Amino acid sequence: MTETSTVLDAPSLPGAPYDLEFFLDPMCPFAWQTSVWVRQVARLRNLKVGWRFISLRLLNEELSHQEVSPERRAAHLLGTRVLRLCAAARAQGGNDAVDAVYESWGSQLWNASNGGRDFATARSEVLAGIELSSLVAAAGLPAGSIDAADDESYDDVIRAETLLALDRAGEQLGTPIITFGPPDGASFFGPVISHALADDVALQLYDSVRNLADLGCFSELKRSKRPALDLPLLTR
Repeated sequence: MTETSTVLDAPSLPGAPYDLEFFLDPMCPFAWQTSVWVRQVARLRNLKVGWRFISLRLLNEELSHQEVSPERRAAHLLGTRVLRLCAAARAQGGNDAVDAVYESWGSQLWNASNGGRDFATARSEVLAGIELSSLVAAAGLPAGSIDAADDESYDDVIRAETLLALDRAGEQLGTPIITFGPPDGASFFGPVISHALADDVALQLYDSVRNLADLGCFSELKRSKRPALDLPLLTR
């Protein structure tokens, strides 16, 4: 992911400016949990959230096939298909349509019951039951929009926005990435959140992160030891 010129091709978001921009990959549980918090704060503070794309498939494309399992490659491909639907939703219905597709997808996937199964088995079975047509319907798009899932022409915008996320926040990062006060405000990976928050705690976290974003001298605060994600699909 060393290419930078494509950053210039990343589209401006319809309805901009936004208070923050959230770069999502639909297969990342960390991005989903953080997006729940972002929607919560947006509701409480009347913030405008712009939804952008970042592809775990592209972030991992330089790894050899030996380093990426067949199951992981299949998950990345499915994530790309959902991102294509998101791109088509934006083209047809604007930013709100992307929000609707992502919320429908994440709710069906990460809020599904684990049923006591191991994660890989549970995820595979849940994914097999999610109809992409339901995402199109959630966004109020024509039924034929589902064809976008296999339309590789949308990969250009997915790649451009992935590069934009890395240009803003730096290399060797995952998801989620958030830009506060886009396009020129600070961008960070995270925050990574283990569970849903009460409204007052959610706002406290937002204010803390936002204050750090406003400090030009601040760049990173991280720990790798963290609680497990409190998502039904991940809880046995």
